[in-house]
Amino acid sequence: MRLDILNHGYGPGTKMLFAVIRLFSRHSVPDAAKLVFYRPDFYGTRAKEFTHEAMRGPSAWSVGDRELMAAYVSKVNDSAFCISAHTATASQAYQDGPRVAAVLADPDSPPVEEPLRSTLRMLGKLTREGKVGAEDMREVLTAGATPQQIKDALAVSAAFNTTDRLADTFGFELLTPEGFDAGAKYLLKRGYR
Repeated sequence: MRLDILNHGYGPGTKMLFAVIRLFSRHSVPDAAKLVFYRPDFYGTRAKEFTHEAMRGPSAWSVGDRELMAAYVSKVNDSAFCISAHTATASQAYQDGPRVAAVLADPDSPPVEEPLRSTLRMLGKLTREGKVGAEDMREVLTAGATPQQIKDALAVSAAFNTTDRLADTFGFELLTPEGFDAGAKYLLKRGYR
């Protein structure tokens, strides 16, 4: 059940901003953006900063790799909005939608090389079971990931395990494919701030 606060919980300035966004983009403002504007002091500002750092901060992982991680974590969580949003963004970042679709169907499939493959497996286990062990970390390190890459991947996982739950709790409305593509272009251009 969708929480109505995403439709009505804003002051006049924010409502005006949403109207301008709709006017220029020709798309409604996604619920993910509405959520960070609802309580910026409590959640929105901190979430945007953390997510932007995880997704666009310095990392040996490419933007496409991190968007693929976000899409994969969202798939494991079965969060329809986030799967679609980050599949579109990863597809545009890689310029290869079929590759992204193949990985989401099976992360052990050929389009992904190590260490990303092992990292996705580890993130999937963490998301499903809520924990990973030393052996899981050794496997990712043996596959060629650095300790910093593991930390970066865990930051992506933390951001999207939180966002997925919020998307499902608030009942984020799915966009059209064109809306998800427009959102992906925005995320690739501006990031998460």
